[in-house]
Amino acid sequence: MQVPSSDIVIQLAFLLLTFAIFLVIYNLPKTAFSKLRSNSRAASQSSRHFLNGAQLLSRARSTRNRSAAESLAKEAVAEADIAISLLPRDAAALILRALALEHLGRRTSALRSLDSALTSPASKSLSARERGDALVKRAELQLGVNRRRRVDSALSDLVEGLSLTRDNSKAFCLLGQCYEMKGMRNEACAAFDEALNIEPESTVAREGLDRLRS
Repeated sequence: MQVPSSDIVIQLAFLLLTFAIFLVIYNLPKTAFSKLRSNSRAASQSSRHFLNGAQLLSRARSTRNRSAAESLAKEAVAEADIAISLLPRDAAALILRALALEHLGRRTSALRSLDSALTSPASKSLSARERGDALVKRAELQLGVNRRRRVDSALSDLVEGLSLTRDNSKAFCLLGQCYEMKGMRNEACAAFDEALNIEPESTVAREGLDRLRS
């Protein structure tokens, strides 16, 4: 009995489709593993450059030689940049870059780096505590760049940051200063009082209260 040619074509097409599906299924784990391995390698390299940068910044902060401190801070920025290029969505390297730039006196650039760290998707890599600390640091930089023009933005960051981390005396001092600039004396006193509860030796908080209650 002769099989119709149309049936043969259908059977061949089915076999080819089955073979194609098999190839896809066979190659998929290899592709996924290759991508995972690539991501793991990038993460490992990024972590190494991040740690190098963190050590360089720590040395920059501890040395009394201004020229050496500047050189170390620049190296820290370079290491952070490499880490960011390897893992752009990792906020830690962006924050490290901001801190190193701040040490160099480049506050506006530091602010931009912190903005990136606190914006999705990078911000998703931060824990609640880390995000809170980053918000406080951004508020501090904003006040350092232009206190009057940025007070509202800094105040917003501090309120959110302190909702995530309540044991930061410096943050409450900054909050008190923001309220003081806005003429909100009661709120400023409460913030300075909270700072003293956390750090009884805080000179900034004590001076703030003295100003407001004199």
